[in-house]
Amino acid sequence: MLRQFHSLPGLIAALLVMLLAISGALLSIDPALERLHSVPSASGQINVGQLAGRVAEHFPGVEQIRRSASGTVIVYYTRNDQAAMETVDPLTGQGLAPYAPSSFSRWVKDLHRSLFLGVPGHAVSAVGALFILMLSVSGTLLLARRLGGWRNLLRPLRGTFSQRWHSEVGRLALLGLLLSALSGLYLSATTLGLVADGSQDEPPFPSQISAAPALPIASLQALRSTDLNDLRELVYPSPDNPRDVFTLRTAQGDGYVDPANGAWLSYLPHDAMHNAYEWIYQLHTAEGLWWLGLPLGACALCVPLMSVTGILLWWRRRKAGPKLNHNSTAQSADCVLLVGSENNSTWGFAKSLHEALHRAGHQVHSTSMNEWTGEYQSAKRLFILTASHGDGDAPASATQFLARLGKSGLKPGLPFAVLGFGDRQFARFCQFAHQVQDALLQAGGSALLELETINRQSSQTFARWGHALGEKLGHELTLVHTPERPRTQSLLLTERTVYGEQVNAPTQVLGFKAAGELPSFQAGDLVGILPPGSPVPRFYSLASRSEDGVLEICVRKHQDGLCSAFLHDLEIGARIDAFIQPNPQFRPAAGSQPVILIGAGTGIGPLAGFIRNNKDRHPMHLYWGGRHPASDFLYEPELKRYLADRRLTALRAAFSQAQERSYVQDRLINDALALRRLIEKGAQVLVCGSREMAKGVMQALDEVLAPLELSVLTLKTQGRYREDIY
Repeated sequence: MLRQFHSLPGLIAALLVMLLAISGALLSIDPALERLHSVPSASGQINVGQLAGRVAEHFPGVEQIRRSASGTVIVYYTRNDQAAMETVDPLTGQGLAPYAPSSFSRWVKDLHRSLFLGVPGHAVSAVGALFILMLSVSGTLLLARRLGGWRNLLRPLRGTFSQRWHSEVGRLALLGLLLSALSGLYLSATTLGLVADGSQDEPPFPSQISAAPALPIASLQALRSTDLNDLRELVYPSPDNPRDVFTLRTAQGDGYVDPANGAWLSYLPHDAMHNAYEWIYQLHTAEGLWWLGLPLGACALCVPLMSVTGILLWWRRRKAGPKLNHNSTAQSADCVLLVGSENNSTWGFAKSLHEALHRAGHQVHSTSMNEWTGEYQSAKRLFILTASHGDGDAPASATQFLARLGKSGLKPGLPFAVLGFGDRQFARFCQFAHQVQDALLQAGGSALLELETINRQSSQTFARWGHALGEKLGHELTLVHTPERPRTQSLLLTERTVYGEQVNAPTQVLGFKAAGELPSFQAGDLVGILPPGSPVPRFYSLASRSEDGVLEICVRKHQDGLCSAFLHDLEIGARIDAFIQPNPQFRPAAGSQPVILIGAGTGIGPLAGFIRNNKDRHPMHLYWGGRHPASDFLYEPELKRYLADRRLTALRAAFSQAQERSYVQDRLINDALALRRLIEKGAQVLVCGSREMAKGVMQALDEVLAPLELSVLTLKTQGRYREDIY
């Protein structure tokens, strides 16, 4: 619902908001240009009487003196029966240059304010400002949900810039757009007469004035008591009307001044409504606040970019929607497949499962979770593939499922299997999938498989789940899902270091270079490698950054491992095709707080990269587990160098096949006191390795943190516990 509330106004009003934004950005430059050409007004040194006296020496026939918000003083006068305008130096009263307001700026201002349509145009512009406000607020709510809550609103976004630029630009421009939209709505309301702006009240025109001759203007007391910086406008009496007076408008109020004695004849101070209007007008136009106008203009220029990218995202979501062949009816299907997705990416996996089940002879009915009715007469199995959105919430197409299930119930004993999709960086990883699993059990269903979760849309995990599901169904079930991959780059194998052959755990550290420049990456990012004969890429965590001049990965050879065998058998000089998948949430945060690195096996790769890049010698403590120190102590020479040059503060290694057998969890428990001290100093924890290792590490750290009344979940919520596990 929230996504529709964000998308529909954007699609409907795209052209209008782009027009308002571009015209607003053009107008935002004017205050800076005017400021650039203005003359300092000598604050506190000149009063309006002095200015008027100096102007009188150079300009006969003065009709008006106006001071702009940027401080420019403009004189309106008549010479040889011709009206003229000129900017003046307030220190001397001499003219500087003819004043000619930009016709282009005036044209853009009319376009921005009313679209050249008068009062109806003001209403249309107000609607445009309302759309910008709605899009800003709904977009912020969507981003907060996507990142797992308001506290994570500034955390890095995953994916390439082309995948996340809509959100990145929106986050950058948010405050400026909110300010422009809210102030624009207020100004439109005052223009349309919906809200008073305080300008309706005028000082009463004096009924009597002194009949004495007029004094020299420089000696008029009301003018002399007004600082130049408070001047808005001084209108001279009409020479043809002896009963006319000076009109003086200032920052504090407006009134009429007697030409004969310089006294205020009447004066009306500005009320709170008028002051609020002027303040909001200044915030919206940046007149007098040139330094505000430039960032507001930059924010406005983000609107066309977000409009275009938003339309592209909407179109991609539509294209990514389900296009299923052989989708049986709800009444005839023996397998019901329900999908919970926020942006349709889960449907790609569901389509693979749908087609595989159909090839195996099943009648499959696939639909979104929100379409659940409970009336599936022929259903013998229920499969649910669902993502979790934000901090464990239901995705857009599954928000009604639990309520519908509660009303309709479930066929008693109906076998089901739930597959959850999410990102382990969030504390409530796949939380909604867990809720669905529990609800189905409570409704009387029978779990065909234990709940399985997939981290970051892993194709390998999906294939393994399909194999397990096929065993339960009694036939082979091959699930191949190939997400859209970025363009690959050819890399050349130039380095190899071999470990672990003596303990039947062959592991290699491989270094690749490119014919030209390496793609941009950081230690902890992922490289996708597509082995020959497989449509599914295999991802490896990077142990280097592009500035190192080499792409380095640590690969253990697995039995029946297609990609690991391919990489281990490469000859020096052989080439592979690879692409980078950024992983900005798995790297040490900026700052000098201690870092606790925990890993096992090849999980040491990115951890070694973090240590290698620790040029500022911030405290880094490494806990790592291997098999035997003599055969597979990965990165041992390099780690010892880092200990010597203090890039690595402490190394605590554990070996499962050494004489003193231990695991990395044991090292954590033994160092509980030291770890608690580091956590109290604000330390963050980064964990890399297998899922089973990560589970043991979480249990050990929960035990370590208990005296501090903390847990791993608390650290995750604070953004201080990050994982890259497989």
